[in-house]
Amino acid sequence: MLRDPVTVLDKVGPKRASGLKSLGIETVEDLLSYYPFRYDDIQERSLLDIQDQEKVVLKGIVVTPAVVSHYGYKKSRLNFKIKIDDAVIAITFFNQTFLKNKIVLDEEIAILGKWNAKRKALTGMKIMATARQDEDQYQPVYHVNKQIKQTLLVNLIKEAFQQYQSEIREILPDSLIQKYKLMGRAEAMYQMHFPTSEQTRKQARRRLAYEELLLFELQVQGMKYQTHQKPGTAILYDNDRLKQFIQQLPFELTTAQKRVTNEICRDLRRPYPMNRLLQGDVGSGKTVVAAIALMATYLADKQGALMVPTEILAEQHYKSLQTLFQSTPVQIALLTGSTPKKERQKILQGLKAGSIHLVVGTHALIQEDVEYQALKFVIIDEQHRFGVNQRQALREKGTGVDVLSMTATPIPRTLAITAYGEMDVSQIDELPKGRQPIQTRWLRLNQLKQALQFCQLEIERGSQMYVVCPLIEESEALDARNTEEIYQYLTTYYPHASVGLLHGKMASNEKEAMMRQFANQQIQILVSTTVIEVGVNVPNATLMLIMNADRFGLAQLHQLRGRVGRGNKASYCLLLSDPKTDVGKERMKIMEETKDGFLLSQRDLEMRGPGEFFGKRQSGVPQFKLADLVTDAPMLNAAMNDALELWRHQWMESKDCQALRAYMEHHRVSSFD
Repeated sequence: MLRDPVTVLDKVGPKRASGLKSLGIETVEDLLSYYPFRYDDIQERSLLDIQDQEKVVLKGIVVTPAVVSHYGYKKSRLNFKIKIDDAVIAITFFNQTFLKNKIVLDEEIAILGKWNAKRKALTGMKIMATARQDEDQYQPVYHVNKQIKQTLLVNLIKEAFQQYQSEIREILPDSLIQKYKLMGRAEAMYQMHFPTSEQTRKQARRRLAYEELLLFELQVQGMKYQTHQKPGTAILYDNDRLKQFIQQLPFELTTAQKRVTNEICRDLRRPYPMNRLLQGDVGSGKTVVAAIALMATYLADKQGALMVPTEILAEQHYKSLQTLFQSTPVQIALLTGSTPKKERQKILQGLKAGSIHLVVGTHALIQEDVEYQALKFVIIDEQHRFGVNQRQALREKGTGVDVLSMTATPIPRTLAITAYGEMDVSQIDELPKGRQPIQTRWLRLNQLKQALQFCQLEIERGSQMYVVCPLIEESEALDARNTEEIYQYLTTYYPHASVGLLHGKMASNEKEAMMRQFANQQIQILVSTTVIEVGVNVPNATLMLIMNADRFGLAQLHQLRGRVGRGNKASYCLLLSDPKTDVGKERMKIMEETKDGFLLSQRDLEMRGPGEFFGKRQSGVPQFKLADLVTDAPMLNAAMNDALELWRHQWMESKDCQALRAYMEHHRVSSFD
């Protein structure tokens, strides 16, 4: 069986089994699905066809003896010449003196190496077997370790296929194989290791990458399906009164806000709990959409709660909602860790009695003694800042609670489908009219004084400034020292301005106090790491100076840039960096030219990959063996739609899906364990 341990294969004893285990290979199936990360094209080529610096295989007759010369410390060259037709080619191997005995005068030899067109010479990489079958043209290259070498791994994979290929069963339904004209599973797995042509390799990868994405989407869509089966209570609000509330807002909703509001309100009227993610660029108007949904909840005689990660953010949301609801009977309360005991008691009584319709707060909302009369709708802002248990605790304060999670980090569609696949996703992808674009400029580090001179003029006009320093190797000590140095420098440079300091080594209450002082304009310049809170609204801050900007991803730079430009004054973001690579320089140019957060996030994904986009420690993005979230976006979308269709047609009972169901249950890729 495919789940047999690799020790059933010849030459795999305890030591090699340990080496394979460190590569993630414990069973025969693990070995068969341990795919190459690239292939060497080792077909013999004519000298007329190859390009300079191309990797090729040349075959010819050895016409000079192999000579070894030593240079430097433990460095060597192995030189000889081969004849191909009428041309004589110089061959050099570096630091591979052991090959000398394999080079025999007047015998044929095949060498894989890099071609130098100017010198008409080949820098050898390895000697190939001259008698090869056509299917050996593409040589697989695997990630290996000290115990397991390439040749050994290839031989083990060949042996595994000889013994177990007949055990590889088809798991996809015939309908999907026919729909996409997919290669069979056993053939695809073999062709991934030993492709007979580039075309068959591509078809094999296409088949197996789709399989990976479908298995994942069946799990994700199953979670959605189960949510839709849970009993809930529809929020049957008075639609005419809700329209009146929207009409009395002091501004007209954007097209995107209207679309998203309809999606959320449609969810509220359904008889199962909502689980939706609302993502929108900084300043796109998510709070207004949230207020409309909260109003709908009130109109159905239910309670709403808005939970945010920090007290200062809770206060800002509370003030915003007070303004939006000022001409309505909605009673709002603010509940945080700093709420005085007497006032807290009054709020708890109001929530239990139902006289408070809406509460805004921090994790104080989920404390044991907080009881609600009829909590039905919950909004979690910057939901990634809360743990799963905290989010669940708020849901459990009511029955069949509808949940709307919000984030100001624009996430590309492919990442949203995978990282937040169990949620329905809404996007506000346009900014309100009249919002001034933030002017962004990239400067070199030696232009710091020039940047500070420009900022001084703005500060003298009464504006405030953020100065952000990067986190260095995630070390709080280094991080603090870096910000300290900039803080000391700016204190000297701006002797008449009040400069504040904020970094990760400070206690939470110290950070809150510093942010409050900045928000209240007691501090003009705030030197900080990325701990400056997402969502904090300081309309008077018009300057953002980011040191060593090339250390940040595009999405993070855009997030930081969004801290300014929140009032009616012109705002500026200055990026100071000396990127060493072309990619680094391109990222700075993209930031200068692009204001659209969703477009930036897509470019960030393309340039850095999903792990780096979210941060590897808390990515939430699944690791696929073959599928790629950037290049396979259309395939992911197709897999998502196919999974939805399968769930709609009760695939758990379908005969056509029996093998798929067995595979998922065995591999624990199921949402129904």
